[in-house]
Amino acid sequence: MAREELTRLTGSGNGNNGNGSGSGPCGKDDCPNVYRTVSGSFVIQGDVSDAFKAPDGEGLVEIPEETLREAVRALGW
Repeated sequence: MAREELTRLTGSGNGNNGNGSGSGPCGKDDCPNVYRTVSGSFVIQGDVSDAFKAPDGEGLVEIPEETLREAVRALGW
């Protein structure tokens, strides 16, 4: 699946993650972010976490609470 096929729910693409601060949690371009797929599932972009070992074929990422809140607002939940 290409990034272009995803609906981006968070971040403005200018590094401020949609919060108006101008710096964002990672301080560059567009991370972390939440995307929605055509089928309605979600793709999460964030820092790799080693909190525990994920099962084979899965991964863990860590994103700030504000990024999830922004995604919920974008979906109108």
